[in-house]
Amino acid sequence: MLPTDLIDRARAGECTKEDAAQLTNTPLPELFGLADELRAEAVGNTVTYILNRNINFTSQCIGTCRFCAFRDPNGYRMNTSEILEKVREAVDTGATEICIQGGLLPDMRLAGYCEILESIKSRFPDIHLHSCSPMEVYHAARDGVGVKDALVALKDAGLDTMPGTAAEILVDHVRERICPDKLNTEEWVNVIRTAHNLGIRTTATIMYGHIETTQDRIEHLFLIRDIQKETHGFTEFVPLPFMPYNNELGSEMLASGNYGITGIDDLRMHALARIVLHTHIKNIQASWVKLGTKLAQYALHCGANDLGGTLMEEKISKSAGATSGEYLAPAEFNWIIRKAGRVPTVRDTLYSHQQTIHKSLIKNYPPGGVATPSTTD
Repeated sequence: MLPTDLIDRARAGECTKEDAAQLTNTPLPELFGLADELRAEAVGNTVTYILNRNINFTSQCIGTCRFCAFRDPNGYRMNTSEILEKVREAVDTGATEICIQGGLLPDMRLAGYCEILESIKSRFPDIHLHSCSPMEVYHAARDGVGVKDALVALKDAGLDTMPGTAAEILVDHVRERICPDKLNTEEWVNVIRTAHNLGIRTTATIMYGHIETTQDRIEHLFLIRDIQKETHGFTEFVPLPFMPYNNELGSEMLASGNYGITGIDDLRMHALARIVLHTHIKNIQASWVKLGTKLAQYALHCGANDLGGTLMEEKISKSAGATSGEYLAPAEFNWIIRKAGRVPTVRDTLYSHQQTIHKSLIKNYPPGGVATPSTTD
């Protein structure tokens, strides 16, 4: 049985690192039960998702991340017209958010990122632009521009919120082994804290299930919690399991008989995130692309309350071996959520507007097909 004082600290949002270490060895029914109780306290029985489109505008990248299967020196690069056509398709189908990220192009400067954002906003002023990871901001800020000035320029160009990716594990001895040329922990935190101080809210992520230890995961969670206590700028926390296929790091693991993360460990990670971040970050997302829809559904009973977005396309996880597809229709979201005993709800990026899905919200989903969204009971 979990100690009463640990449960009390968890409910108060004051879980310690020692508590977190104990929770990683807690029997699953107790761990999942506590996480589910805290989820109910934080958000009730609502499970959210967003109508969005993911656009990975280039697979070319000068990065050297050992976990990446998406990078291709001879890969594709979309021009502005191609990006705008994808945005138009998304808007026509009722999407409210565009998530746009890409590899690090050697000739891409701050002006190039601003041009993409400005082009989209000038034609689709009501679309929410969720773009520019901390690594992309850091890349844009080279040549003496500075992170703050880069973020101000991106915000002026139309940036609304940022994905809190490029976090991987926020422990430098791990980062030195998996992404030695990427921004370090302090630099990642600086980009995120500066964005929050400028009114640019972000998600927070963790990429787990490779060479990191349990203690590394705990250090990451508590760093995220400390930032949130200071800035209140995170909208959600997204655990992302490492995909071990078609990349250097995964090949080493597979060769040694390590096949990556298990479903049980995925659920433990989501439950631990809910407990450690309780009262600080309300929304814990289960990525259906990474987990698959069945495990993501079960995660809704282990602390998660959000299933991410419809996406319409997704290339990064797919290139690393994800098999769950690139698009999930609203009708299927509704079915998955209802079968979990929860109430499906469409949200916006900031979770400030949520409503039960209705046919009038969806125009021609799936793209190019006939919409068959179901309404909630």
